[in-house]
Amino acid sequence: MTHADLPKVTDSRVLAAMSHPLRRRLLDVLKVYGPATASALADRTDQAVANISHHLKVLGAAGLIAEAPELAKDRRERWWRLVAPSRRWVTGDFDDDPARQAVANAAVSLGLDRQVSLVRAWHAVREQRPAWNGAAFSVDKWLHLTPAELGELEQEILSVLNRWERRSLPDDGQTREPVFLFVHGVPAQP
Repeated sequence: MTHADLPKVTDSRVLAAMSHPLRRRLLDVLKVYGPATASALADRTDQAVANISHHLKVLGAAGLIAEAPELAKDRRERWWRLVAPSRRWVTGDFDDDPARQAVANAAVSLGLDRQVSLVRAWHAVREQRPAWNGAAFSVDKWLHLTPAELGELEQEILSVLNRWERRSLPDDGQTREPVFLFVHGVPAQP
């Protein structure tokens, strides 16, 4: 699946639902660990089950998650799964209306906050994880590109990331942990 094949968010209500910090985290947990109950998600996020249940309803109403009744052991147990493994959205799609643009701008800001907080959390505990110190990386580059060239670079990067995401995990006895990776390519001045 290419980036263009991913479901595209154009409804500002869906964008707002998926950008809320706790709901974004719930989407991440479901992506990394698979379907879960509200109780399991509450345990993973240190939140109250009632709070998680509320946010699951919002995500469900936005069409971002769906119930997985086939996983339930009885009628009371409710499992949730992602509707799509990933979604994409383009800030410019929301420029037609100031209210929609405000939602998109907030989503960008909240997304950056989430990304930076994950990297900061790693640096706060990295001394406790010496095996990972040589593996974790950061890189930045200054390139001279046209908008079309930046789009081409994005497709190349996504191709590499998709290949790693879809690969079959080797049965080699090694422990693999979730690794967060983010890349931004934006026009800027040094």
